[in-house]
Amino acid sequence: MTDDTTAQARAILEQNGIEEPEESKGRGPSQAAQLVAIARKRYDLFMSEDGRPYGVKTDGANIALPLRGKAGLRSQLSRIYNDEHGGAVASQSALADAMTVLEGVAQAADPRVPHVRVASHGGGVVVDLGDADGRCVTIDAGGWQRAARSPVLFRRSGAMKPLPMPVRDGDGLAKLRGLLNTDEEGFRLLVGWLVACFIPDLPHPILTFRGEQGTGKSYAAKMVIGIIDPSGAPKRTAPRDIKSWATQAFNSWALCLDNVSAVPDWLSDALCRAVTGDGIVDRALYTDDDVVVLEFRRVLAMTTIDAGALAGDLAERLLTIELHLIPDHKRREEAEMDAAYAEAHPSILASLFDLLAQVLKVLPDVALTERPRMADFARVLAAVDQVQGWATLDSYKASARDAVADVLDGEPFAQAVCALVDRAGADGVILTASELLERVPTPDKLPKKWPKDPTRAGGQLKRLAPALRTIGVEVDDSKRGPKPKRQKLYHLTSSAERRCETASPESPNTSNSALTSGNRGDATGGTLATPHPHGGTLGGARGGAELFAAPPHDTRPDLHESDRGDAGGR
Repeated sequence: MTDDTTAQARAILEQNGIEEPEESKGRGPSQAAQLVAIARKRYDLFMSEDGRPYGVKTDGANIALPLRGKAGLRSQLSRIYNDEHGGAVASQSALADAMTVLEGVAQAADPRVPHVRVASHGGGVVVDLGDADGRCVTIDAGGWQRAARSPVLFRRSGAMKPLPMPVRDGDGLAKLRGLLNTDEEGFRLLVGWLVACFIPDLPHPILTFRGEQGTGKSYAAKMVIGIIDPSGAPKRTAPRDIKSWATQAFNSWALCLDNVSAVPDWLSDALCRAVTGDGIVDRALYTDDDVVVLEFRRVLAMTTIDAGALAGDLAERLLTIELHLIPDHKRREEAEMDAAYAEAHPSILASLFDLLAQVLKVLPDVALTERPRMADFARVLAAVDQVQGWATLDSYKASARDAVADVLDGEPFAQAVCALVDRAGADGVILTASELLERVPTPDKLPKKWPKDPTRAGGQLKRLAPALRTIGVEVDDSKRGPKPKRQKLYHLTSSAERRCETASPESPNTSNSALTSGNRGDATGGTLATPHPHGGTLGGARGGAELFAAPPHDTRPDLHESDRGDAGGR
């Protein structure tokens, strides 16, 4: 170690109020000083924008190491010190003192952003292969190529596993098709989703595999997540609280929640925010009043038997793939599926990257005539359709409408509102929240979500408005009634498409028939439309359950599929 390096290390220790032990003075630099010198010589130190200190090798892989942790810079310094001092081990106090100094050095540098697995770069995309050498794949409009060192700074976590090096070996998409038991429409939609997953700067809908027991949902989800972001735990149970969820999401690019039967409100909100971009504040380690921010936008998947129990705002962010029951004579053992998947993975990646390059080439010129909720993702699907000659965008829109309809099937109040609007005709109805509760028959046994007063009715109508809009029911609350009360008025109308559907032979208009209500709170009554004093018409309500009826599903818990060999296959 040079005298200049030693003097520099000692000066930094002194500036940070750390004294060398008496026994080391006059006999050379202390362990802490030597550790600081090693780190400053071999690593660039910086803080991320969310306030976390990192170090990256000056002559190695472009991988950011956190200063602390099992796989962090602290453990690396311990190993280097051991190698350079004949097996001597740095003390814990020396390491702690060195980390304090190095954090101060990192704070003085310009902040940088370490990415997870996928990053944008120069109009293209960089994918971290996750190996020890720091290799990557860069994709742009001209194609894709392997690179020995990433041009983008990445970080790793203990949850990540390496991706295989992509290899062109036949049609990788055809190989993937042979591993999934969905129809062609569902497969093409899945391919569009996979391509979008390698474009980081946009919200991605939550991929949802749905089907009864024996359809291989869990295995399909594990495989698809593994294509994007291999992990030691590709399938995870629902987190117990927001902090555990944030930790999981912060450390992976793609996650899957397996066997979802119900989602608590806090998790539903967290999943929605993770799709569009989230930030969660937590107390910084080893401090009482300092905080760090966990920022992330993630690719999510889930498996479920029935998505009808999900919240409406979450349902709007789903992309649902239906899986078919696998006949016993076509069922394959999981070990066989694992081997087939491992063999196909490199060529699947190569084919996806080929398609991604073509999508990046045409994407700047793609314009949507109408923009659904996930408009950025919809543009990617439109680009995939342009390249492949498919119709994935139409499939996605239909899938989104179906998911919302399934959710609304479990909302008795929404069903009653839709039935009211369908009876009203083209002009719709204009009424206050209080009048809405009066006009919609109240079930004998109130469902859990049924509003108990006008304030709750107005709030629930506003919450349901995006979902209702998806199925053709518009809610406009911009008008006010006459003075002095100036009550808020709700103008509820149905789209021309919806009116056509409800009047078609497949969905006959049953306005003259009265349906009884049960515990689900289906609206009843056969009152004809009547004028409303504020304009428009107000129709009586009828049973609306049939408008949103989802196909029956087996509601038994979908457990232990892999133990029974329920791997997807054809």
